[in-house]
Amino acid sequence: MRAIVLSGPGRVDTVDTWPEPRPREGEVLVAMRAVGLCGSDLGVYDGHRLTPEVPWVMGHEGGGEIVAVGPGVTGRYPGQRVVVEPNYGCRDCAACAEGVTSACAHRGIVGMNIPGLLAERVAVPAQFTWPVPDTVDDAALACVEPLAVARAAVRRSGVGPDQDCLVVGAGSQGLFVCQALRALGVRPRVTEPHAGRLALAEELGATPADPESAGVAHVVFDTVGVPDTWDLALRAVRPAGSVVVIGMSGREVSTSTLDLTRRQLTIRGSLIYDHPHDFRDTVDAVVRGALDPARVLRYRAGPDAAADAFAGAREV
Repeated sequence: MRAIVLSGPGRVDTVDTWPEPRPREGEVLVAMRAVGLCGSDLGVYDGHRLTPEVPWVMGHEGGGEIVAVGPGVTGRYPGQRVVVEPNYGCRDCAACAEGVTSACAHRGIVGMNIPGLLAERVAVPAQFTWPVPDTVDDAALACVEPLAVARAAVRRSGVGPDQDCLVVGAGSQGLFVCQALRALGVRPRVTEPHAGRLALAEELGATPADPESAGVAHVVFDTVGVPDTWDLALRAVRPAGSVVVIGMSGREVSTSTLDLTRRQLTIRGSLIYDHPHDFRDTVDAVVRGALDPARVLRYRAGPDAAADAFAGAREV
């Protein structure tokens, strides 16, 4: 079968002879219909996040149609369309027992430490697939996972409809945060230097913000996570407000305990989502039409254009 594989840093190839997977106990075989790319994938592509081996199948955002089921599977059947929840908590550790599967130290991460979704067919645990009806467009299957990340961050923030929110960055994650906030009745402000991304955020219901504004937002979502946006977020949040950090980098940021204490700030990191409720609720919102994550998409490519898609993803 065909698969899109990482052959080395900055090199992606389409291979026509990749081994065919077989569903094991509790697994289903999914014929993939759509797979998205995000910053985590680009970190692997650049060589900043090492894979267990090369060549390596990347990709963790997507879904398709079940074509076979393994032994012991119930509630899933061939012909069923599903989206994949690509973070597999161990279900045995203290974090999983407490329902915080995002903090599982033994988490299986599709495309990172488990082979990814950029293949014609993939075998995945049935309990980490979520059925979707034919009314959900294939393109949306590639958007459910990052939307779940955004909705989990909004949930953890505790933001209310009457609070002033600022979203720092209008990349895909920032745009999904804007969508999630609008679904709650919040009209977020957003700061983004890329004109096209800012225009798309406005299409989704956000309003442009002055990046030099100080002390105006109850909640700031930093979707970039670099020192410049950290500084912007701390400057923008009002006393007793919250900064929710979604974006990640290895660069250090700084503030003082004096500033945190005097301004009574809450700093919250938000990593992916917690199984099963965050993903389940996100799928439900998409199926009900409360959210249309495919509106964020601006570029689509077939398998033969995979190398160009990876190379140009940051420019979209």
